[in-house]
Amino acid sequence: MHVDRPRARDRIERSWSAHPAVALLGPRQCGKTTLAREIADAAPDAAFFDLESAVDRRRLEQPELALAGLRGLVVIDEIQRLPGLFETLRVLLDRPGGTARYLLLGSASPALVKGVSESLAGRAALVDLAGFDLHETGASSWRELWLRGGFPRSFLLPDLAASRNWRENFVRTFLERDLAQLGITVPAETIRRFWTMVAHYHGQIWNAAEFARALGSAERTARNYLDILAGAFMVRVLAPWFENIRKRQVKAPKIYLRDSGLLHTLLDVATADDLAGHPKVGASFEGFAIEQVMATIETRGGYYWATHGGAELDLLITHRGRRYGFECKYADAPGTSRSMRIALEDLMLDRLWIVYPGTEAYDLDERISVLPISSVPSLEL
Repeated sequence: MHVDRPRARDRIERSWSAHPAVALLGPRQCGKTTLAREIADAAPDAAFFDLESAVDRRRLEQPELALAGLRGLVVIDEIQRLPGLFETLRVLLDRPGGTARYLLLGSASPALVKGVSESLAGRAALVDLAGFDLHETGASSWRELWLRGGFPRSFLLPDLAASRNWRENFVRTFLERDLAQLGITVPAETIRRFWTMVAHYHGQIWNAAEFARALGSAERTARNYLDILAGAFMVRVLAPWFENIRKRQVKAPKIYLRDSGLLHTLLDVATADDLAGHPKVGASFEGFAIEQVMATIETRGGYYWATHGGAELDLLITHRGRRYGFECKYADAPGTSRSMRIALEDLMLDRLWIVYPGTEAYDLDERISVLPISSVPSLEL
């Protein structure tokens, strides 16, 4: 089975209209290489370099000689393996009359981000690619996508047991091999303990002191581990929104595992029945819904909001000068709450949606509507 990703291709094409290079960033196994090969196959005179291949690494030992004469599309996969390439690319992109377009792929490594931000500043656009979302798999598949997660192989394998086995192997490979290739020297078992702790805190407010006590480490160390997982696209750190209102507001971020399938693996949730009876089912649905909303709106600027008095909002998005709120409720027929109405007024929201697992959309008042998770891909702001 093949899943088309036209919205991701469109983001790349739009980025090329303003920049000669695009850096496609995302976790390993999220489909970057597959998408790049599809784009290359449709382009005339495309050149593809995979730096996990010893032959391609050898071809780029003298990068200016190898790249200077190329025209059309040039794809360089796993570019963080040769960080020295960024200086060469800067020179090539600055040459007048250049006709080559570059697509640079890499896991979200410090070397890649630093290279793009320093050597290719103003020359390369950054495009994030996560796993599949409901636009790509179809809205009717949301329960399977929620349980298995969006990594292509996890979602496409023929049975749930195979999907779970793939995810378990992914976790092990990520800890034992991928982090080392990204320059991370923290012991794999330490990061696994921390990652599992984050899974149990999924959807809660980050408390560095509590994590540090559990790990027997300093708070700075716990924050460093969080930065590692966030930088590798494993964890979403949802920033708090606060403004000048007469209420004490929470100023620590919330933490979520970005992929629901990996969350379920780390929580030892094997089946839909296990998930339905798990105490984190509501938090799992909340994180899944947040990822789907942010993928639909194509924004990096999501926030949550909370006051010490108990009012909160799961997701706040600003779009074209307007403010929109989202509450994610794992409930059969959600209604309004005092917290929602406080958020609506204090944050001056233009509209608030309650995302839930049901099938019927309905309005609760002029500015509050209930939205099925399957309808999120058709949401328009």
